[in-house]
Amino acid sequence: MSDFTLTVDDQAVRDALKALAGRVQNMQPVLQAIGEDVVERAKHRFETSTGPDGAKWQANSAATLAMLAARIAGKSSYRNKRGALNKKGLAVLGNKKPLIGESGFLRQQIVAVASAHSVNINAGAAYAAIQQFGGTTSPKSMIPGAKIPARPFLPVRIDGTLYPAEQALILQSLNDYFMDRL
Repeated sequence: MSDFTLTVDDQAVRDALKALAGRVQNMQPVLQAIGEDVVERAKHRFETSTGPDGAKWQANSAATLAMLAARIAGKSSYRNKRGALNKKGLAVLGNKKPLIGESGFLRQQIVAVASAHSVNINAGAAYAAIQQFGGTTSPKSMIPGAKIPARPFLPVRIDGTLYPAEQALILQSLNDYFMDRL
């Protein structure tokens, strides 16, 4: 799955947005601000290895760690004279957090784009959906047929509902915007 769209179907947020739309002609600024807040929280989850529900992400599998070990073993600064990982290499391996690769590509691809009527949070990496919801890798992947646990970084469940903490933050942002406009 390389592209996916989830529509947030959260009645409380929809009601608040409808009330705001009745008072404001161009909702783009508030929607962009909300989207940027959602993006920042999503990106922070990579540092804490924690989903929007507060649950810690499952640790990396042995296969993932073996791939990393092989990759860092190719760098002389991570090997001792016998070719095994040295203290620095073992530290890199031991500190490997789920979803944080060398490039940070997935985290960098999360962006918010708002219009006057909607905000889209995009995670452009081809593997974003399988990381968000979990699943089995394709036969052509780096680890064919592997079971990937869900490590949700975006605040929406597959059924379109928001995680409660995220819903509360979005509603608070909308309420704050209302209060500033009174």
